[in-house]
Amino acid sequence: MELKVFTLPTCSGCPVAKMIAFEVAQKYGVACRVVDMATKEGLDEGLAYQVMSAPSIAIDKDVVVRGHLVSKEKLEEEVKKRLVKWKTRASSE
Repeated sequence: MELKVFTLPTCSGCPVAKMIAFEVAQKYGVACRVVDMATKEGLDEGLAYQVMSAPSIAIDKDVVVRGHLVSKEKLEEEVKKRLVKWKTRASSE
């Protein structure tokens, strides 16, 4: 599982979004990566996720936040839901 935080240099909420995402990732032992949409590579990746504004956060292939800040608790809920699904799927194989 990976959290991706889509950011822009001009985004005032992006530093807080990055901090929240990294804290949640560390708490649950998942990867976290910042995608700078001011670069060509970052913009291409953002477009692949249909992200048009920052901050946005994706968990694996699902964008869970688009263009606004999310609370740490809400992001934790999203991560926990996916971890439960992953563990259920892994145990049934």
